[in-house]
Amino acid sequence: MTQLNILPPRDASDWDWLARLWTEEWGGTTMVTRGRVHRLADLAGLIAREGDARVGAATFRIEGAECELLSLNASGRGRGVGTALLRTVEAAAREAGCGRVWLITSNDNLDALRFYQRRGYRLVAVHAGAIDEARRAKPSIPLIGNHGIPIHDELELEKRL
Repeated sequence: MTQLNILPPRDASDWDWLARLWTEEWGGTTMVTRGRVHRLADLAGLIAREGDARVGAATFRIEGAECELLSLNASGRGRGVGTALLRTVEAAAREAGCGRVWLITSNDNLDALRFYQRRGYRLVAVHAGAIDEARRAKPSIPLIGNHGIPIHDELELEKRL
């Protein structure tokens, strides 16, 4: 992998790219976690670049002493892009005085569970039926997810800083 640079979005084209990424990967430019609807435009963002190529992104929000990671996307697996983005979010959270970084994933996202747990995150809550409720605000959330698993529940993971 060539030099990886992780920086906030620079201009409208970066935000447009993030909107396309979210639409392709997450079904739109909003995310629902714990019953709250988040708009991409309201979040802090990071874009990973190799040269001029965008190879990943993360979006997050800091509220009080907590940082919520809303999205993490990396092109190509096993290249370290996701880990680098996650470390950058964690560094921003520490700098802001946060005591934890937390995130929500769906019950079908076994790859995410593996990824985050290997990086020190722990499962702290299962919010049964929360995704069924989230579909009211975001109908594009699929009924069936990865590995043919029906999507119903939010899994909350956290890392104490």
